[in-house]
Amino acid sequence: MTSAHAANQAALGPLRVAQYDWGAGGLQAALDAVIAPDAVIHLCHPFGDLIGPDAFFNDALAVLHAAWPDVERRDWIVMAGDTAAGEAWVGCAGHFVGTFVAPLLDIPPTGHLTHMRFHEFYRFEDGKVVEVQAIWDLPEVMMQAGAWPLVPSLGREFCVPGPASDDGLIRAARDAAQSQASCDLIIEMLSQMVRHPKDGGPDVMQLPRFWHPAMNWYGPAGIGSARGIAGFRTWHQVPFLNAMPDRGQHKGAVTHHFFGDNNYVAVTGWPNMAQTLTADGWLGIVPSGKRITLRSLDFWRIEGRKIRENWVLIDLLDVYRQLGVDVFARLREFNKARVPGVVSFPLGAA
Repeated sequence: MTSAHAANQAALGPLRVAQYDWGAGGLQAALDAVIAPDAVIHLCHPFGDLIGPDAFFNDALAVLHAAWPDVERRDWIVMAGDTAAGEAWVGCAGHFVGTFVAPLLDIPPTGHLTHMRFHEFYRFEDGKVVEVQAIWDLPEVMMQAGAWPLVPSLGREFCVPGPASDDGLIRAARDAAQSQASCDLIIEMLSQMVRHPKDGGPDVMQLPRFWHPAMNWYGPAGIGSARGIAGFRTWHQVPFLNAMPDRGQHKGAVTHHFFGDNNYVAVTGWPNMAQTLTADGWLGIVPSGKRITLRSLDFWRIEGRKIRENWVLIDLLDVYRQLGVDVFARLREFNKARVPGVVSFPLGAA
């Protein structure tokens, strides 16, 4: 007997396939088949909130296709589960790849293969998607175009890989007990993590208890990735906490939706973090003393009861927006000497 979560994953399958071959007619039909007409589509800045499959197609997916005519979708994680409140979600992570031949949201084209990571969460009711939360790593595209207009990343920038275990797409049928145990581990880890610095030094977080010594933390472009607990702390956590030591202390301002699928756990929320920027060192911006919210869509892979990999996408452009920095305005200023236009496609065409 097929579980409800397996059925939801299967219902999303044609939409994922349609974005691999990207035929316009097939994609629109796949959207209409699985997404409710009044579904709320929460997309990263600058797309914003949309309603229904037509808006999703016209105002986001078609924009990407126009810039990358041969774009294809490559998932490396697809998982499903239910939250403590009984909501059913499907989470997907992967890359869009294609030849960048026309401007994408004012990012100048390169004529080269380009990749852009995505994290997507779909909430199902009665077999239909009623809510989408999705982040496209647009800063990653800016960097590949040589057009990133802000500070360098502290972590390493590269094409983030899928799971080292090769089970992001195909694994054993979802076991409810294992999935809950995985969720419990992540929630306990986060509950310990927010104790620092309000309850003491870094030791109160008990990081070695939860994280594998050879863990990989895959952050968004603009923050970068790191390896091992020391790498994670050096290149992300310490600068983040120095700048915003009250993170995790404003729970009433955010929501969290945790769900597990065997050894995978995901969390989504729009937003799901709130903190006050009180010191410098994280994004290279003068501290404003302003409380900001973060939209962070995360996946964890657990191996031997410890976290071995963690994929994190933050709507970083929205963070800058809240701090009064128009990233796209700066991008246009930095790149106004570049010759605008469209690269011939197929490449080499007369």
